[in-house]
Amino acid sequence: MSRDYAGVRRVAVIGAGTIGSSWAAYFLSRGLEVIASDPKPESESFLRRYITAAWPSLERLGLAAGASVERLRFVRDPMTAIEGADFVQENIPEREKLKIDLFEQLGSALPIKVLIASSSSGLPISRLQSRCRFPERCVLGHPFNPPHIIPLVEVVGGVLTSRAAVARAMAFYRAIGKRPIHLRKEVKGHVANRLQSALWREAVHLLAEGVASVADIDTAISHGPGLRWAIMGPYLTFHLAGGEGGMRQFMHHFGGGAKLWSQLGSPVLTPKLQRSIIQGVAEETGERPIPQLAKERDASLIAIYEALGRNSSRPDETSIKG
Repeated sequence: MSRDYAGVRRVAVIGAGTIGSSWAAYFLSRGLEVIASDPKPESESFLRRYITAAWPSLERLGLAAGASVERLRFVRDPMTAIEGADFVQENIPEREKLKIDLFEQLGSALPIKVLIASSSSGLPISRLQSRCRFPERCVLGHPFNPPHIIPLVEVVGGVLTSRAAVARAMAFYRAIGKRPIHLRKEVKGHVANRLQSALWREAVHLLAEGVASVADIDTAISHGPGLRWAIMGPYLTFHLAGGEGGMRQFMHHFGGGAKLWSQLGSPVLTPKLQRSIIQGVAEETGERPIPQLAKERDASLIAIYEALGRNSSRPDETSIKG
């Protein structure tokens, strides 16, 4: 018998690429039944290899009772995959028309109570739900890569999405151990990617200006603020920077950091600059191939997650507010 999380026992994972496969692995680790779908000929073998590779990490993080890779079933047709599903996680390529067409097909076959969540990183859910029957049940549930390890899920409703659907999606993700946040409005790139892009832009600017090498810029983050960011975000970080006076003192003494904003760069990614970035990354990574780097990343992520504790005592700040 599969687990029940907020009324969900069976999840349909539509699109079994890297993100879809990672989602499938995580859902299975929570004791859920998963039916995955992807039309590409090699998709099933890729999916099963991915889950096999991810399973030791999930075991280390802790499997739910009844968790098993045997609860996975693969079909090519998404309409077959959604039969009996309580929740749908869509992960097909980032092509708007393709997703709109799929949402229309899913909506025509699914009962109104079944939520349809998209992992889209750049397309607004308002457009994806435009031709879906019962569009009020469509949400964006954007994970951070890799979903089977990183807890963050960004939940966004479209213009036609009901508050109840957003609340149900938040409840489901929270119940399976994720850390969902609710975006009150749609914005390109959502929250995490916008913050990440702002940092990336300045990293490129510093390289372009000859301030530091690729490796040293990476070290400045990974061995500096990145360690703090695993514990708290920018607001709480600068709240502590204000000393006993907290954020009020920080605003008064440092001006909220605004004095530096005008000095931040807006680099142009010229071919020469792109070559410098590529060469710098090659020098930093040496002979380590991508799979090895990913394995090292995942092992470090798990160690950080274990150090912080799966059941964090920090207050939950993800409640739906008006």
